[in-house]
Amino acid sequence: MTDIKDAQAEIERLKHEVAELSGLALATGVLLTQLLQSNLKRELNPWNSATKMMNEARSAIEGFSPETDGERDPVMKQRALDALTQYETQLRSVLPT
Repeated sequence: MTDIKDAQAEIERLKHEVAELSGLALATGVLLTQLLQSNLKRELNPWNSATKMMNEARSAIEGFSPETDGERDPVMKQRALDALTQYETQLRSVLPT
């Protein structure tokens, strides 16, 4: 019985930790997007600058190699690439055409 209670407590602790990390990631993403939008708006050709920035970020993510191989590596890379696409959409939504 104690093992079940300990496991449930650990699950609740991990859920809380995931929620905190998700909130941190959301705030970081929003701030980063706003900062990048401000910087790109100042460029002579903001669309080309955004494309260059996103291509460089995509290459960096695809080339990422963690110190240890693990089963999360492909999932982590895919999530990072998905996030990059999301940020790109948000960035471009405010750029002048």
